[in-house]
Amino acid sequence: MSDLKTAVVYYSATGSVHAMAQAAAKAAEDAGSEVRLRKVRELAPEEAIASNQGWASHAKQTQDLPEATLDDLEWADLLIFGAPTRFGMPAAQLKQFLDTTGPLWGAGKLVNKVATSFTSAATAHGGQETTITALNNTFYHWGCVIVPPGYADPIQFQAGNPYGASHVSNNGQVPPGQVELDAISFQARRAVGIARALKVGLASA
Repeated sequence: MSDLKTAVVYYSATGSVHAMAQAAAKAAEDAGSEVRLRKVRELAPEEAIASNQGWASHAKQTQDLPEATLDDLEWADLLIFGAPTRFGMPAAQLKQFLDTTGPLWGAGKLVNKVATSFTSAATAHGGQETTITALNNTFYHWGCVIVPPGYADPIQFQAGNPYGASHVSNNGQVPPGQVELDAISFQARRAVGIARALKVGLASA
């Protein structure tokens, strides 16, 4: 049994964020963490999903993936959140899930967890950085230790986003490439390492 637990919680419409979430989950596992990969509930009406072939196809492909619950957040030492950007903010599906965390927040159940976030946008400069910093605002309220990738690895000089891994999908037409997947993998490994060190430090304090 691993000494560290990671929850990768995400929303993805056409699959870009899902691919990055999978890479994050694998990297965390490879770094020795037990991992739960969870999508959040879809809020869009079926007719909207059906109107976009990529959206409908991805929804079908991931229909059996477990949905995130508050138990997943309480269970985890490390929280990795991913969402596409919508007008420079996290997609409503993920934000709605975050808005249900009041009971955990009120009970102090999220204090001292490590948190990090990533995103995908349709266009370059389409709100990637503001989406990540908006997600981080929630983590401040929870009392989390926020871990960005920074420029702590050579891959970050290719990926170029010190706030968190990000991707430009061209409206879902371009999947994340190796640079993006390597960047989120590094971010997950870095977060696992810091979460493990923090857990050990708190246990011995």
